[in-house]
Amino acid sequence: MYSQALNTKDTAAADASPDADRFQARIDAEERIEPNDWMPEAYRRTLIRQISQHAHSEVVGMLPEGNWITRAPSLRRKAALLAKVQDEGGHGLYLYSAAETLGVSREELTDQLLSGRAKYSSIFNYPTLSWADIGTIGWLVDGAAIMNQIPLCRCSFGPYARAMIRVCREESFHQRQGYEIMLTLCRGTPEQKAMAQDALNRWWWPCLMMFGPPDTESAHSDTSMRWKIKRFTNDALRQKFVDATVPQGQFLGLTFPDPELRLDEASGHWQFGTIDWDEFRRVLAGNGPCNRDRLTARQKAHAEGAWVRDAALAHAAKQQRKAA
Repeated sequence: MYSQALNTKDTAAADASPDADRFQARIDAEERIEPNDWMPEAYRRTLIRQISQHAHSEVVGMLPEGNWITRAPSLRRKAALLAKVQDEGGHGLYLYSAAETLGVSREELTDQLLSGRAKYSSIFNYPTLSWADIGTIGWLVDGAAIMNQIPLCRCSFGPYARAMIRVCREESFHQRQGYEIMLTLCRGTPEQKAMAQDALNRWWWPCLMMFGPPDTESAHSDTSMRWKIKRFTNDALRQKFVDATVPQGQFLGLTFPDPELRLDEASGHWQFGTIDWDEFRRVLAGNGPCNRDRLTARQKAHAEGAWVRDAALAHAAKQQRKAA
């Protein structure tokens, strides 16, 4: 809706200190920034990077679960998983639309993803080996996403904040759906509970990596916090996730794969072991278990969907000729 009315970027005004001061004053006053408002070029670039990576993550995130739709254990599970994967595609649509209001085209963003120049969440480069992985993704991955995304509903950029309201509502449902799968497995046969435990063992540490590097190594956190794109640091969100998730896992009767995990009575927080940041960097660099598979699948889907895009453009041109 906004992209058709974007003003031309004024790079000269972007360097003017009074404009930058007024902009920061609006941010400090909790005002929403809209697409036609003046904004520093660095703010625009930061938003494009964050929103596009978020959108790419939603789209690529359909792949680990999509291959389990036909193998889900019941018709009810198939229908629920199909609806969830469909939701993720919708989230990508909302976010690409929000990014377009900043003056970047969806085609450009898609090209960045397909060429490997754009990043997406490292968590989607891990394989789904069993049905329990689908439950674990809903419980842990979507649970971690909610921790990250609820504060984004108060993001200083209006289109992003508004898109996140619906995204968070749907992600909350996905998290409950995943936890219900895990609960069913843990109350089932010993083999089913063992399958749930195995999934937790494999997904726990990658989920903690989802929040990004520690605050001491985060390249963009300070700026994003000052502009109120982010509201909490990576480490604060990670701690909040651990505090919320460990009691849930204990209720399931599962054991977390961290011998150092313990409750600090003084602070009330769960203390956890050291994250393998070398693994995190390897996956981000394209050397995770499924990096190449994910990118190949997206490239194949894009190529095979070319006729749909061509048909839509042809139809739109035909309607314009009729109207003229």
